Order: sequence, then structure tokens, then C-alpha cells
Amino acid sequence: MSDFKQTLNLPKTAFPMRGDLARREPDMLKRWQSLELYDKIRAARAGAPPFIVHDGPPYANGDIHIGHAVNKILKDFIVKSKTMSGYDAPYVPGWDSHGLPIENKVESRVGKVGVKVDGKSFRQHCRDYAASQVDAQRQQFVRLGVVADWSRPYLTMDYQTEADTMRALGKLVDNGHLVQGYKPVYWSVVGGSALAEAEVEYQDKESTWLDVCYESCDQKTLLAAFDLEEEGEGRVAVVIWTTTAWTLPASQAVCLGPGLDYALVQCELPEGPMRLVLAESLVDETMTRCAAQSYRIIGRAKGSDLEHQLVRHPFYQSQLPVILGEHVTLEAGTGAVHTAPDHGVDDFAVGRRYGLETLDLIDDNGLFRQGVGLFAGQHVYKVGDSVIATLKEHNALLASGTLTHSYPHCWRTKSPLILRATPQWFVSMGKQGLLVRAVEELAAVRFTPERGRKRMLSMLEQSPDWCVSRQRSWGVPLPLFVDKNSGDLHPETAALIEQVALRVEKEGIDAWFDMVPADLLAQGEDERYTKVSDTLDVWFESGVTHTTVCGRRSGLHSPADLYLEGSDQHRGWFQSSLKTSVGLYGQAPFRELVTHGFTVDAKGRKMSKSLGNVVPPSQVIDTLGADILRLWVASTDYTSEMTVSDQILRHAADSYRRIRNTARFLLSNLNGFTPENDGVAHDAMLQLDRWVIDRTLQLQNEIVQDYQNYHFSGVIQKVHNFCALELGGFYLDIIKDRQYTTPADSTARRSCQTAMCAILEAFVRWIAPIVSFTADEIWQAMPGQRSVSVHMEQWYTGLSGLREDDVSSSCWSQIIAVKSAVNGVLERARNEGLIGGSLQAEVTLFVTAEIAEQLAFLGDELRFVLVTSKASVADLSAAPAAAMSTETEGLSVLVERSEAERCARCWHHSAQVGSESQWPELCPRCVENVQGAGEVRRFA
Repeated sequence: MSDFKQTLNLPKTAFPMRGDLARREPDMLKRWQSLELYDKIRAARAGAPPFIVHDGPPYANGDIHIGHAVNKILKDFIVKSKTMSGYDAPYVPGWDSHGLPIENKVESRVGKVGVKVDGKSFRQHCRDYAASQVDAQRQQFVRLGVVADWSRPYLTMDYQTEADTMRALGKLVDNGHLVQGYKPVYWSVVGGSALAEAEVEYQDKESTWLDVCYESCDQKTLLAAFDLEEEGEGRVAVVIWTTTAWTLPASQAVCLGPGLDYALVQCELPEGPMRLVLAESLVDETMTRCAAQSYRIIGRAKGSDLEHQLVRHPFYQSQLPVILGEHVTLEAGTGAVHTAPDHGVDDFAVGRRYGLETLDLIDDNGLFRQGVGLFAGQHVYKVGDSVIATLKEHNALLASGTLTHSYPHCWRTKSPLILRATPQWFVSMGKQGLLVRAVEELAAVRFTPERGRKRMLSMLEQSPDWCVSRQRSWGVPLPLFVDKNSGDLHPETAALIEQVALRVEKEGIDAWFDMVPADLLAQGEDERYTKVSDTLDVWFESGVTHTTVCGRRSGLHSPADLYLEGSDQHRGWFQSSLKTSVGLYGQAPFRELVTHGFTVDAKGRKMSKSLGNVVPPSQVIDTLGADILRLWVASTDYTSEMTVSDQILRHAADSYRRIRNTARFLLSNLNGFTPENDGVAHDAMLQLDRWVIDRTLQLQNEIVQDYQNYHFSGVIQKVHNFCALELGGFYLDIIKDRQYTTPADSTARRSCQTAMCAILEAFVRWIAPIVSFTADEIWQAMPGQRSVSVHMEQWYTGLSGLREDDVSSSCWSQIIAVKSAVNGVLERARNEGLIGGSLQAEVTLFVTAEIAEQLAFLGDELRFVLVTSKASVADLSAAPAAAMSTETEGLSVLVERSEAERCARCWHHSAQVGSESQWPELCPRCVENVQGAGEVRRFA
């Protein structure tokens, strides 16, 4: 048998089958860096409409985790797809570089400020540490394939940004939004600082619960307030229930619900008879907790009937009033709560109505002050046993036990928090109508997913005044001067802040810490005013980046087009940005808000080092490559919890192979094709090639729409189906014969090469935002003149739709269905041993008149569509018993094994093989393709 291999157009490409991404991607990164790709993209889009994705700054501490990777990759999808859509979409990454975690890390290395190191040296250590963390995280983000202005990021510790943060505060002061208040705030006794709501997370904590007696000071008066059935016997007391024993020293009242029903309960307790005041609906469960031997209700009253009664503090010699508050509920406890204005927001508010002052019994480190007496020097975390012992000594403890409940913790130190009344600076949500205006601004913001709107509104509407002051060393100072007597701000505060900001631009925040009042204030004023020593909440710093970054840097603008963060930022960065922007400019800082969920393992558990289920991004990248991680992100519904595991990542790798193999097939069959010289005009192309270009155009429109809607899983699903079904299962399967066997320069071959080149031009752009390394690798291997990177391109515009005289897309859809049905029948015939390959088959399609009409135009080329050696069409009514039915209605298929000889070149079986004596092993069409002008194809 002769070797006709040299007469065939066999596929050939240097594009490797295996991605080997973990090894190859770093070299691609070096190429991007040497090209200065980010700057080249900016130059290519100069003058185009801008689209600004503003980066919420991650904290500069530690390696990035999988959540960081998800966040940056999603932003990269959007930036790159917007660039493809013709926008100028700069991306300036940022870092939050002040705050407690950095301060704690530096303290562990050099000691506390004022103890082992002075403030200036300490802040320099913090700055150096933060810079090292930024550098480390930057390299990890770069390795993800995220294209950004990495050489010029924004840092909240940049001198200019620190100065502009102060200016933002000054404008808020000018606009009347900053107030000083003395009220309970979340306090970290570990960090020695106040926290904002956004820095609080709720974790389970085991606490001791107590039922405590507040004995009546005047039993006769208290009893008179009840509608009594009998007087009863024993001590009379109001019972409170609490899970915070440490707050009892600060107790100043007992609060009841004014409209609640209360009972006077006669009970026999282990210590003897007592008469207890309890909410009527909670009597039974309270008596069970107290191990009452017997009990009965002997009187009833409304909470409002008991107002101003006096009770004794359980262990101090003080009389406390019974007061009323709507915050008292019947969800748990006794229906009575003790009131400590120092340690509760509701307590503080109700206390103010009754003239109760705060006591300030606990210092910054969580220790009871010396004036407390019984518990002086003890820590709030450890005082519980002492309080219980004291209650027992005073016969005030009815019952105690433990429970596990959700409790506020510091999201950074993970330690439990206390509520503590301290003098702090607040952004008032009500004074100038800031809350109302912020809610109004959200109405025009687009949310993805839409349910985020309700979530954020709910959190926003419940948000109290925002405590923006912190008692730290490493942070942007509040550059304020306060009158020592009145507590008022200096009347020229805004001008003074500008003077400070000018110095900070040159020297950083040390300029303020080194300053004394006399440096700025007139003689005499320096004695009257004191310099505030607090620093700003880091959420304020990141929150005002809409002005310190977007409003400052060339090429950016505010409001930004989009903010994208985790769903926890509905109460975090999104809120701090919204409040400050509305407070400064009366508008939201973003037009769209996109949120993603958290990552969980295959069992739905949150990623945790203690559980051992953490999947570090570096591990995935070092084994599978960044493109696999990116493909997983795109394939997942990021708007909910995102499940990641080895198995799921392997599935992403399988999907990647389909994409890569499709690209490789297209590249290998473009060997010897130059678009500029060899491309075929639409009118000269075969009908099948015109159809596939039309289908590519329709699909591109759908994919671009998915990108616009940030529906990345839709993009991947469409790309995967296109590769597997319309290309792999139909088009590419059909054109192999034509591509391989017709003359190299024939219209039949150049037509399908033109189509494949157009498909690849579109395809590489579709996948570029997602599998960015692979797309650029494909781009380098493609024929023709092109830019240095696919990431500089726009969606492909060289696609054309079908024309009126072309075979319709509906007709091709019917042909796809027929081919799929025939493939199923051929597979059955193969499994039964009737045939080997499909070219060994001769098929007769028994069809309805409608299907016959749709297939008629193909004529003899039907066999090329079905990849069989012979194919004919007959009326369905003539179908013999041997014909196999199919899922396509109106179609049965008869498969027969060809008895004809096989052509040595095209492998088709034909009775005419050898009809040309000069070519005894070839069929006539192969003879024409080898020595003649080539066979003529019109459709397939």
C-alpha cells in the first residue's frame, strides 16, 4: 500500500497539548512585565469611555487566602471584559496599611509604645512592616494573573493619602457631621481601643447566666402596686437575668417593660419562702431554674404600675429605681433587666431619660478601677467567679448555669468585646440627616445580586452613630483641638486641619504627633486648647478612598462605576464609603455594588486552620496553575457560598482541557494559513462555514451580555457547550475530511480555515478575561499580524451573520439534530459489532417529507455531514424493520456495513476505488484532489 500521508493537510502546531500551567505561567508573567502590559493597555484605550472598578483595600498582614484570590480574580474578570468592550478600565490596587493587627505584630517584636520604644520609632517599624506585607501580597496577587497598576498602588499610609484623609475629616466637620459623645461603644480590652460596628463579628461563646435578686427597699409600697390575692410571706425582690456578671458592679436600675404583665410569685425555695416579681409568661421557666419546691401567683401588675419603686443593689449599699424601657422583651430571662448605662446602648439611652450617669468603673485594659472596692484590679474576663461569690454572700443569687450563645468578638483579634462608655468622636447619622440621605442614595445603585440591596438597607437603617476615634498609635490622627473647658472644637478647625495636612504631605503622620498646640495656635490659645491624641478608625481611612484615591489620581473618577467585595462589606466598607461620600458630597461613591460569598469546603464548612480544610491559593497555583483557579471562580455561583475542594478543582481542570484542546485543534488546522492572504470572502465560503461564523456571532452577543451582567458562570457554560457540542460534536467533526483531503489552496479548505480563524479570533477573546494566561498563549500562536497581547484587544468584529440567500440557521439546527440522532445509531451499531468506524457504514435515513426537504440541498454531501461512506434519504413509511428508531421524531436509520473497498487516502469506502488505473488504491475524488484542481464542495 502506498503512503499518501504527504498528500494530506495534516494538522500541525507548536501549541502544546498539555498546559503545564504551574511551570509555564511564571514565564508569561515575566513577558507581561517586560512588555509593561498594563501601561500598553492604558495607551491603547486612551480617550475611550472610562469604567472605574475601585479596589477595596485588603489588610496588609499575612499571606493572601482563598477569599482574597476570589475577590481579586472577580475584579480582574470585570476589568478585562470592560477593556474588551472598548472601555478604558484602569485598575489601581490598594492596601489598608494602618491599624491594630500591624500594631500588635510590631508590639510583639519591639515592645509597647512608651515602654520599650518611643512613638516615632514605633510608627516607623509599623510602616516598614506594612510595606513588607504589601510587597509579599502584591507578588501573590500578580501570580493570579491579575493585570493592574502594581507598581503604583495606593496605600492608606502614603503621605498624600494620610493628608487627604485628614482633609476629608475636616470637610465632614465643616458639614456638621462630626460630634463628640460619651456613650457605650464596642471596646477591645486586648487592643485597648474602641471598635466600629464593622469590626465586630459574632462567634459562639460560653457564658454564665445568673438569676439575681434586687430586694425591695419598701415592701409595703411595692406590694401596694399589685392587684393582690393574698399578701404572702418572705422577702420581696425583683429578679433579673443576665449573662454578663461583670456588669453588675455598674448596675444603677432595674428596667421593666411598661406594657408587660408581671406577677408577684409566692414560692418555696431551698433558702425559704420568697415573693418574687417576674414577667407572668416567664414564671414557670424561672421557677424551674430556681428549683422552687412550690409556687403560685398571688398578685398581678403592669410594668408601668411599678415605675419608681426602689430596690437594693445586690451587693452595694445603694438604692436603685425601677424604670421602664421598650427594649425589655419576653424572649428569655425574667422580664426584668438590670441597667448599667456604661455597658449597653439601650441601657445608656433609657438611663439618660431617667437622669442616670455613667460610672466609668473599668479602664482601657479591662481592669476594674481602684475606686470600685470589691473587685478593684480584677479583669472583666475573670471577675465572674468573684461576682458570683459576692452574690452568694449577700443571699442575692437565686440560680446560675452556663449557656453557649452568639457574642460580639473583635474580627481581627478574635477576642470577646465589652460595651463601655467612653468619650469618643462620632459621625452623627441623625444630626444633619446623613442616614436619610444615605438610604435615598442607595435607590439609584445597581446591586448584584439584587438581594444585596435589602441586606444593606437593613444594616444601614439600624446603624447607630459611627464611632470613628481609636486609641492607637499607628493610624491617621484626628487633627483636632478641643477647648479644655467647654469641650468645643476650635472654631477654625477646617483651616487648622489643612495646615496639618500640608505638613503631613511632606512628613507623614509623625508631623501631627510631633506637633504641640503652640505650633499652630495663637499665643494664649495653646493653653486653652488641648490636642486630640486619638487616631481615626481604619474603616474611615478606607471609606474615604473615593476622594483620597478616586478623586485624586489621574485617570480615575468618583463616583466609581463599581465596588466589588465580599457580602460582609454590606456593613463594612460599602457603608463607610457611602456614609463618608454622602457626608462630603451628598452622593453615593459607587454606581454598582457587586458582592461575592465566602468559600466553604465540600461539606459546607467555613475555611478554618483549626479544621484543616483551608485551600491556600499558592497550593492550587503550584500544582494546577492560576488559570485553573480562575476557571473555578468563573464556574461557580460567586453570589452565594463558594465550595472549593480538590475534586471540584479537578473538575475545573477537566473543563480547562476541553477549552485548551479545542483551541489546539483550531490552531493545528490553521497551519499554512495567513488571514491576510488566504482568507475567503463570505460569498465564496461553503454554507456550513457561513453557518458556523453566524453561530459564533450569535454566541458572542450572548457572552458579551453575560460579561456585562457579571454572569461569569454563563460565559463558561456557553464556551464549554460550544466546544463540546457545536464545534466538537458537529462542525469540526464534519470539516476534518475537507480540511485534510482537499488541495491545500482549494476554496473548500481555505473556506473552513477562514471560518476556524474567525472562530479562534472570537474564542480567544471570550476566554481572555477568565483563563488569561492560556488566552495569551493562544494569541501568540495564532497566524497573522496582531498586537503583543490579547488583553489589548476588543471583542472580535470580523464575524458576519447569515444572509437571505444562505441556508437558514433553523435548517442547520435540524441537521444538527439529525446528525446527533445518527451518531447515536452508529454507536449502537458499533457496540453490536456491525461496523467499526463510522466510515465503514452506509446509512439510509427514513424521514418525514419535512425533514427530507431540509436535507435535500446537501445532496451527496450528506455523507460528509454524517461522516459515513454513503448516505441516502427515503420516505419514513418505507422504513424496514431493521431500521433503528431515534429520539428525533420522524427519523429512523438503517445502518449497513459497506462491502466496498476503502480508499487508502480518505478512508471512505467506495465501489469506485481503483477506477483510475494510475491510482488503484484511491477513490475518484482523492484522485481529483491529488492530481486535479480538487473536488468541488458547496455545502459541507
